[in-house]
Amino acid sequence: MRGIRAIDLFCGAGGSSWGARSAGAEIVAGFDKWELAGQVYKDNFPDAHFYPGDLKEIDPRLLGKEIGKIDLILASPECTNHSPARGGRPRCEESRGTAFHVIRFAEAFAPRWIIIENVVSMTKWHRYKELLGELEQLGWKHREMKLDASHFGVPQARRRLYVVFDREMEPPEVESSSVRSMNARDVINTDGLYPFSPLRAENRAKATLERADRAIAQLGGAEPFLIVYYGSDHAGGWQALDRPLRTITTLDRFAYVRPSPQGHVMRMLQPEELKLAMSWPRHFRIRHGSRRDRIRMIGNAVCPKVMRTVVKRLISQSAITRSTIP
Repeated sequence: MRGIRAIDLFCGAGGSSWGARSAGAEIVAGFDKWELAGQVYKDNFPDAHFYPGDLKEIDPRLLGKEIGKIDLILASPECTNHSPARGGRPRCEESRGTAFHVIRFAEAFAPRWIIIENVVSMTKWHRYKELLGELEQLGWKHREMKLDASHFGVPQARRRLYVVFDREMEPPEVESSSVRSMNARDVINTDGLYPFSPLRAENRAKATLERADRAIAQLGGAEPFLIVYYGSDHAGGWQALDRPLRTITTLDRFAYVRPSPQGHVMRMLQPEELKLAMSWPRHFRIRHGSRRDRIRMIGNAVCPKVMRTVVKRLISQSAITRSTIP
């Protein structure tokens, strides 16, 4: 069987592309309107085309000669306006409608497979079934899966929707991998690379100290922990290091606290640590933009290890099926 050739819509810094390439796919092109993320993408996928700009301004029918035959489309449409993190704020329907660009690219390239990744709450969108129905009418069968990254060797509890489409057969179920589970402790640098400040500094916010005090009351004063700056405080606003990191967002939300001879000290988790918590390897380069930009790229990304497992399952099903054909 020849190699699998893939393009990545809404590619961002390249989480899906890295996972698919790790599964054996050739990444032919990435598309994203954030040029800064495109610089990171080009650093890590130098052999792929990168197309900047809004997908609505790109006609995929004109790209056939440049890109060639495509077997797999990866797509992570804009998710902010599906996310429950927006609370009761108004949703942008134009933003949510970017998912329908997948159909235009599917019609133009007619790939064997399509994988759409998004937040689980995308299933509540009033046009979600319409999106699936149009792809079904074009000949793709689909399977919906809600996968937690922590079940795939990722040190982060990140539950996401993966809708897998196949033109030739029913897509397979993707099961959790057998690799060892990883925890927040696995990604935290303890070599003194990053500076700390006293936890009980004069200007420290009261809410931060309350979160820390709840953790210390639970764990004792000798254990390090993380302060978590999002969500309600029903979980105490902190987490232990012996479980996966809570879901990484696009903002700075995790502080590492540890005891020292002078009392507890703290620092924010750094982009390199968050990158590892997404399951990118150390040699994946995110060197463009401000700290805030890099964290946004990471929080917007797809966990490569999960995408790797999904793509490998598709490829292996295809290989097994072909080997049984007389």
